[in-house]
Amino acid sequence: MKTTQEPIEKIVIVGGGTAGWIAAATISNIFKNTDLTIELVESDDIGIIGVGEATIPPLISILNSLGIDLIDFIKETQASFKLGIQFEDWHTIGEKYFHPFGTVGKSIDGYDFFQCWLKSKAEGDKTPLMAHSPESVLAEKGKFFLPFAAKNTPLERAFYALHLDSGLAGKYLRNYAEKLGVIRTEGKVEQVIQTKNGEIESVILASGQSISGDFFIDCSGFRGLLIEQTLQSGYESWDKYLPCNRAVTVQTNNVGDTNPYTVSAAKEAGWMWRIPLQHRTGNGYVFCDKYITDEQAINTLLANIKGEPITSPRVIPFTTGLRNKPWNKNCLSLGLAQGFIEPLESTAIHLVSKTIAYFIRMFPTKQRDEVLINEYNRRVRVDYEEIRDFLVLHYCTTQREDTEFWRWCKNMKIPATLQKKLDFFKASGGLIPGAEELFQPTSWYAVFNGMKVEPDHYNPTMDTWDYQKLKAILDKGKQGLIDIADKQPSHDEFLKQYCAAPKM
Repeated sequence: MKTTQEPIEKIVIVGGGTAGWIAAATISNIFKNTDLTIELVESDDIGIIGVGEATIPPLISILNSLGIDLIDFIKETQASFKLGIQFEDWHTIGEKYFHPFGTVGKSIDGYDFFQCWLKSKAEGDKTPLMAHSPESVLAEKGKFFLPFAAKNTPLERAFYALHLDSGLAGKYLRNYAEKLGVIRTEGKVEQVIQTKNGEIESVILASGQSISGDFFIDCSGFRGLLIEQTLQSGYESWDKYLPCNRAVTVQTNNVGDTNPYTVSAAKEAGWMWRIPLQHRTGNGYVFCDKYITDEQAINTLLANIKGEPITSPRVIPFTTGLRNKPWNKNCLSLGLAQGFIEPLESTAIHLVSKTIAYFIRMFPTKQRDEVLINEYNRRVRVDYEEIRDFLVLHYCTTQREDTEFWRWCKNMKIPATLQKKLDFFKASGGLIPGAEELFQPTSWYAVFNGMKVEPDHYNPTMDTWDYQKLKAILDKGKQGLIDIADKQPSHDEFLKQYCAAPKM
């Protein structure tokens, strides 16, 4: 086996924000003892979207892998904790359900817990599925748990993520990356220079400065300065499955208790989010402009917020979909430059970190290898399509017919890959797992159950159980969660004692 021939000596990242600085932090941490140079170019004159403020548990793993102190990160980003998402009015107006992190129940004598619950339900037990979720029980009580004291309790299988200020998170990661030697250059890219074979050679700033590199990472947002405007990689729109194409956002003062979960409330032409941080609350309305105007969306958002607005409403247009070639020649796209899936399940930061992880596995040399590029692009597409299908599930299973938007959703044509999963689940409550999928069984069960998609029957092997014995086990597990949750501090008490952020 040969040693690495012609290793990459310099990576140029165009664009900062969360995506740019996660890339800089991750790569600089891995190559901190090498001669690889990383330079990030960003302009203070170009604003960042900065609305991806709800995250999912893999973020905690990212921070751990970087050696970042979690409590310090929480304090500096004004973060609060997130146990899942509460969905309101999605199935029908007046109904709500919870999508928790972690797992719901645990296998009983080798039998899948969901099948155990289905059997008990068929026998007449009316206990909700989420009564067996640690995160759901904690969220309903407004509690958070002591992770260091959770061992040997029902809470040891609980997971959490964060609500955070994305602007502050970007600054934190920038500071981390610069300490590892990442060079930050202020400036706006005015021109991109290509080689004879079409690869990117350098970028020219408005100041006239030329910055060259062996490899480029495009974090320039929706405009895709390198990946699209220069390399013309193409973009596949998924608006036939996810029709929302605009969002209006506003920040408000905090009012009342800090909920340890995100709220997603269905509205006339889309849905609203509410994300509580320590110093403020983020609010937004994701909608489709075929059904309401920007002005109507702004009015709807302002009529449904809690607390006084501290920013002016901001409208952000977008097209849900994926770049045809997320990696093209010597350019990798990340974040919004790569693709966009609406923030219904808070997957934006996860997609940045996971696609960087793929890139690290297939890290190139100066000699481009199409085998690596093609496999990278295939895997990224699989991840995006999995998340797309999971989001479509929220819409297509609605029973709402009160507005044109929801009538469209109820009758929409869905991807064949999702239809296959729906058909398999309806047969006997089973799931079709995929390799390295983000959404594990609990997530699918939560949405199927919350949207009242029911299987025809449970797995017949459950009939080998003595039902009274099974019910006793389920009842004991449910009560155990209640008992341990009651002993935990409230979310606000936990933040105050362990993670209080500096006053803004």
